[in-house]
Amino acid sequence: MLCSSTIYLLRKNLRLTAVSASLLFTDRLAFNSAQTLLKSPQITQLSVLTRPTKTGFSRPVLCALRSDHTMASQSETRSVHEFTVKDARGNDVDLSTYKGKVLLIVNVASQCGLTNSNYTELSQLYQKYKDQGLEILAFPCNQFGSQEPGSNEEIVNFACTRFKAEYPIFDKVDVNGSNAAPIYKFLKKSKGSLFGDNIKWNFSKFLVDKEGHVVDRYAPTTSPLSIEKDIKKLLGVA
Repeated sequence: MLCSSTIYLLRKNLRLTAVSASLLFTDRLAFNSAQTLLKSPQITQLSVLTRPTKTGFSRPVLCALRSDHTMASQSETRSVHEFTVKDARGNDVDLSTYKGKVLLIVNVASQCGLTNSNYTELSQLYQKYKDQGLEILAFPCNQFGSQEPGSNEEIVNFACTRFKAEYPIFDKVDVNGSNAAPIYKFLKKSKGSLFGDNIKWNFSKFLVDKEGHVVDRYAPTTSPLSIEKDIKKLLGVA
């Protein structure tokens, strides 16, 4: 027969084995949960902390440290048509008024090396396809080399007088950083680039279909006329 001290040691070892197995399971569960959370677009940083237990072991605790989206409604946005922006006079413009239109959204500047070629070709595209459902939405931005320093009135006069721009030019906005306009946060989230989501320079372009979905993004150096075939495809023009 086993003596009482031997039985006590066996029971103690069994309890320790059970605790160890439980902690291994918890570790695995925490790791799998962390992997799942990191795949979520809302979680950008995750930490696995430890919390002491009565056994003297530490139990992992998952802590989401930062979320890109503080409002559920923002993360659920699916269409450009859900946004309201300001025009050059400060009036609200509901972008749902553009339902059924193909949109080319561009951040513009008046003193950039790309200004002449882009404004010229944007006007050519608009004249050619405006009656078939194309709208160009221009958003002035002064974040790149301070190349859009003028007032909204000066910007509109420049574009309309020099380049005969007939498409809408909106209020000056930030396109990067914490003060970026909500519409640009959505555009960048919808279509990132090979070098990160941020807008790289003046005259970056986003092509939006008739349902308000962002279908393509073009670099500042991509000329407007070079994407004519993509615009025609969305318009259903042969």
